[in-house]
Amino acid sequence: MRLKHYQEKVLKELKEYLSALADAKKEFEEIAELKPHLAKHINFPKEAWEKATGRSIYHSKTNGLDEPLPDIYLKVPTGGGKTLVACHAIDNIQKTYLNKQTGLILWVVPSTQIYRQTKAALKNREHPYRQVLDISSGGRTLIKEKTEMFNRLDVEENLVVLMLMLPSANRQNKETLKVFRDQGGFTDFFPREDDFEGHKKLKELIPNLDCFTTEMEVFGTQIKTSLGNTLKVLRPLVVIDEGHRAYGENARNTIRNFNPSFILELSATPPPNSNELVKITGRELHEEEMIKLDIHLTNKTSLDWQDTLLASFEKQNDLEKKAKEYEGNTGEYIRPICLIQVERTGKDQKDKKYIHAEDAKEYLIKKCNVPESHIAIKSSEKDDIEGIDLFANDCEIRYIITKQALQEGWDCSFAYVLTVLTNPSSATGITQLVGRILRQPFARKTKITDLDECYVYTFRQNAKSLVSDIKKGLEDEGLGDIAGRIVSDEAGTDTGGLKDRVMQYRSGFKKFEGKIYLPKFVIQEKESWRDMNFEIDILSEIDWESINIDEIKNLSLQNKRNQEQEIALGLSDEEKELLKETGRAEKSGTLEIDEVFLTRQITEIIPNPWHCFQIGEKAIQLLLGKYKRETVAANFVFIIEELKKILEKERNRLSEQVFRKMVADKKLCFFLITDRGGFELPSRIKVKSNKQLVRNDNTPIQKSLFDYVPEENINDLEKSVAIYLDEQEKLLWWYRNMSRQDYHIQGWKRNKIYPDFLAADKQEEKDDYGTVYVLETKGIHLKNEDTKYKQDVFALCNELGAKKAWKELFDEFPDHDFEFQVVFEDEWQNKINSLF
Repeated sequence: MRLKHYQEKVLKELKEYLSALADAKKEFEEIAELKPHLAKHINFPKEAWEKATGRSIYHSKTNGLDEPLPDIYLKVPTGGGKTLVACHAIDNIQKTYLNKQTGLILWVVPSTQIYRQTKAALKNREHPYRQVLDISSGGRTLIKEKTEMFNRLDVEENLVVLMLMLPSANRQNKETLKVFRDQGGFTDFFPREDDFEGHKKLKELIPNLDCFTTEMEVFGTQIKTSLGNTLKVLRPLVVIDEGHRAYGENARNTIRNFNPSFILELSATPPPNSNELVKITGRELHEEEMIKLDIHLTNKTSLDWQDTLLASFEKQNDLEKKAKEYEGNTGEYIRPICLIQVERTGKDQKDKKYIHAEDAKEYLIKKCNVPESHIAIKSSEKDDIEGIDLFANDCEIRYIITKQALQEGWDCSFAYVLTVLTNPSSATGITQLVGRILRQPFARKTKITDLDECYVYTFRQNAKSLVSDIKKGLEDEGLGDIAGRIVSDEAGTDTGGLKDRVMQYRSGFKKFEGKIYLPKFVIQEKESWRDMNFEIDILSEIDWESINIDEIKNLSLQNKRNQEQEIALGLSDEEKELLKETGRAEKSGTLEIDEVFLTRQITEIIPNPWHCFQIGEKAIQLLLGKYKRETVAANFVFIIEELKKILEKERNRLSEQVFRKMVADKKLCFFLITDRGGFELPSRIKVKSNKQLVRNDNTPIQKSLFDYVPEENINDLEKSVAIYLDEQEKLLWWYRNMSRQDYHIQGWKRNKIYPDFLAADKQEEKDDYGTVYVLETKGIHLKNEDTKYKQDVFALCNELGAKKAWKELFDEFPDHDFEFQVVFEDEWQNKINSLF
């Protein structure tokens, strides 16, 4: 199989590194022979890395013998031919670095699916993967599994590839796994059983071998003749597919403890602490005709999932007609496959509330007249595609129904259509399966537009969220660069792979470590206190019968036809903004009133489905008293969204009543708790950014509680407030409170309030701090209902805090007060001036 240009690029950069590595190792061995004491301080893999790449950042690794271990990553996106690259890389490593054609290769994979596929390909002498290995070994390649024995002669005269699934190499369970058991089949690699001196010498040479006894016992050291020990003796070249899956501590230790001579890891998404030698982008794959673009996204407006499945069926039919025409002209066979994601697959999980695999199969057979032989279900319980060659001309499968079983390791370029029949609130869905339809058949374009693109069908989804989910899916497949024009609401900050750094209190504030506590809302239970829980303590006490939805009558509905959109996403001409919207079309959709569906939509607000059904039914009846049924049906999605807004307001109103009554009845208290469960400011924080916050005159900030404050995760308003606080003469210290991890206040709404800053003023006479200010910053445009809620909660905190003598609760907290403030963009300077 001829390599693609980007694959040749990978191997070229690998050869350059291996050449530098071989030179560095030779020099290391020469020094080790003459001056062993100096060799201990030489890190030859790092020296080779710096020479070959020109990069100084290298994450050094050692094997089980504490020897320097070359461990590199090749970043190749899903669909980029990682396994083929790995086979060529083995040849290069063997010849350039290890100077041999035979020996042991330990090939580690993360899942059963990938294991089966890789094993089948490597055992097939006609497959390109096996052919590359046979060329490398001179036709002497053996493929083994952990249950199969091999001897010393096998390893000396052949290239032995041992397949191992990562979970079976989990060091934590070594006594129960065959890898570490004494099997008796590997005696060829160890001294005779009665050669105690030989066992002792081998143990001294390789100290991490597993033994039955210690040398202090009667029969002396006895090394286990296990596969694990055999690996340690043979010092294998380790290939790890989907390397990011091998970064649990147990997996890392297990693999390194096999005493590998080299570790080659391949992944679409290498972890931050990896040595990424070469990186292939999604654009490079597209330029080599490896992936299908554009991605056509159709979001059906119908509330009936069957309509979405019907549209997918029609697309598959249309694609198959074009594929047959293409075969007639070129002789190349393509059978377009539709992947269908459902909510349930288990045999005991069939429930009218969820879309089951059998429901989708039944619809295709009964309503679309699809032969049963064309449909396969792939789940943990049922695997209709196991052992089937989906590329074969006589294979009939055109529809594969799954839930999550095709997330990884599934490789079929005939997949063109993805149909997502899952709950819109589900966090899974399109994210996990989008990569399964991107591969281009035969890794080259057909020049027929429809057969060079792929298609996604969804229903009841939010268009903006869908595009965001596609972006996330592409990133998970190592194809994030072709998602450049898809904007996500929660875009992270690129920290450039920098390591976490631990920051401490400034030297002048060390005396406050472990002594800064903040109050919170708590509930007393017997002799202890616990945090107030919104679901348990508030929602459970609401009288749902008192909800008022009369406001729904004020909705203005339009006489209109529903429109559903098809969005096409393709490559942009701009290098940095690679994915853009290339087309948009509108089609008429159909809707009907469905009280059950409405009920499912509002249960996220009201936890009782019976109340939800009654409320939904009442809302529809109120609107039918004002509009025709056709108008209500045409506006059904709009009605649901507006009803949810009304219910949220009502829930918040009733929640506040429950909350304030609990406070009045002293069931809920605003307390400063210093024992376990209270909030204490951390004494250490981790940061990644190498860009420190500075004052306007470019001098370092002086009064932050910690000696380093990164600029990351702080907007312009917050930055201005932080710098202004830092310049206040009467301020002692301030702290940037981090959302979702630091101090928070649980009010009468579900989401916790995470203020932006904590600041304290000076108590000059006591060399201490006095009042702690809890500050939330808001832009002018954010003076909305949520901000009003935070102001009300803060006002209650100030009211309750004023009634407490904190020193009565905590002896080390005398004379400290708290003040909670929301400060707006147009007033924050004046507000801070008045506070200090």
